[in-house]
Amino acid sequence: MRPNRSHGDALAGVFVLLLPIFFPSLFAQLSHASPSLFSEWNAPKPRHSRLLKSALQHENSKEQQSELWNPLADQGWKPCLDSSNAPSLPNKSQGYIQVFLDGGLNQQRMGICDAVAVAKILNATLVIPHLEVNPVWKDSSSFVDIFDVDHFIDVLKDDISIVKELPDEFSWSTREYYATAIRATRIKTAPVHASANWYLENVSPILQSYEIAAIAPFSHRLAFDNLPMDIQRLRCKVNFKALIFVPHIRALGDALVNRLRYPPGQTEALGTNYLREIPNAEEKQGPGKFVVLHLRFDKDMAAHSACDFGGGKAEKLALAKYRQVIWQGRVLNSQFTDEELRNQGRCPLTPEEIGLLLAALGFDNNTRLYLASHKVYGGEARISTLRKLFPLMEDKKSLASAEERAQIKGKASLLAAVDYYVSMHSDIFVSASPGNMHNAMVGHRTYGNMKTIRPNMALLGQLFLNKSMSWSEFQQAVVEGHKNRQGQIRIRKPKQSIYTYPAPDSMCRT
Repeated sequence: MRPNRSHGDALAGVFVLLLPIFFPSLFAQLSHASPSLFSEWNAPKPRHSRLLKSALQHENSKEQQSELWNPLADQGWKPCLDSSNAPSLPNKSQGYIQVFLDGGLNQQRMGICDAVAVAKILNATLVIPHLEVNPVWKDSSSFVDIFDVDHFIDVLKDDISIVKELPDEFSWSTREYYATAIRATRIKTAPVHASANWYLENVSPILQSYEIAAIAPFSHRLAFDNLPMDIQRLRCKVNFKALIFVPHIRALGDALVNRLRYPPGQTEALGTNYLREIPNAEEKQGPGKFVVLHLRFDKDMAAHSACDFGGGKAEKLALAKYRQVIWQGRVLNSQFTDEELRNQGRCPLTPEEIGLLLAALGFDNNTRLYLASHKVYGGEARISTLRKLFPLMEDKKSLASAEERAQIKGKASLLAAVDYYVSMHSDIFVSASPGNMHNAMVGHRTYGNMKTIRPNMALLGQLFLNKSMSWSEFQQAVVEGHKNRQGQIRIRKPKQSIYTYPAPDSMCRT
């Protein structure tokens, strides 16, 4: 009887383990009450414990600290957005251009810049772009919810004609209208990185026939090369001047920056409004410095890669399932091993790894670190190692009250907008892995000659694979490998994005 009983006990145990998977609603309240009960089952342990221990004990020299925080020297370039010809509107608009933009905030931002350029190429009137609901972030925020539409129209008023809504006679031209059938006024065939001539040959006839054309999909539908300089500079004018966030995003962003620069003791609360500086405290200590870390380690990012992040079989199965549900198998397991992917620099850095990078560069436990991210895959268990290294780490939740965050709560695009704003006001910006936020921030901060550290992914992948490396060897390799990756001007090469590399198209030699 004993073997049968043991077998029955084992089956019962498995059944208990599977209950939360098959009946999640039964455990929802319990998991909210005690979030660690289930999330800690597969909480990853530090993968680089030797380096971590050394990093926690190491002290950086004052010289290293000073050099780290020094702003970038003048590199001999300046913003240059003036057109070679005075901006002028066409005598008569050829019709209305609509675009439907998918992706997250930063991909949509680049699409807006391209939409303005296409409208200029076609001598058309641009309808304020429609932002699609992202299937991952599920945010329905519109253009006017995110960007200051009146500022956008005013800055570009001498370049193109823009309308907030279509005239009544074209009110039928909606996203729903184009989703139900093939329509003569919709262009679905715009190739990726289409030329100006493609638009003139394929879209102009539709405008002439119907006075309206809707382009969907539109993201990445305009080339970066072989365009007139006026068009290139117009794209940058949109990105760097016309697109500013709505007032409540800027106000919250200013409050967060203020609290990072003047921690408690240097600021005082003004009722329930945003904090304001105390002049005397400013005179005594001056503003503090802070670094923004864009920790691009959400489930979406992890599922896109085939790398091992230390969560064991359960994590691999969870990512495979997520990959299948979200992308219906379009993202497949890589043919490369985890070690090969890391050697190639194709694995996203975990919070632990980006923390070790920052520590090796010279940031220490007195560094004020702002965490810009949507959701970190693995939650607090995954972030805990990073927090050990940087106990002064902050984010939107820790710096702002629930009342202050009410307008952005649950809205991924608005949350990302706040992070973008804070990032643009930081002393140093670091992105854990390449992506749209990384690309947008590299370009915007290059335009303003601001320090931006770009992790050397291939180097770091190789260093983290070496389990016998000492802290001093690791630190020396990291510092050497990032000397020329801190915001130095890089001239755009053919096919590279003008939004990531604004020189020389949108910048001039001083």
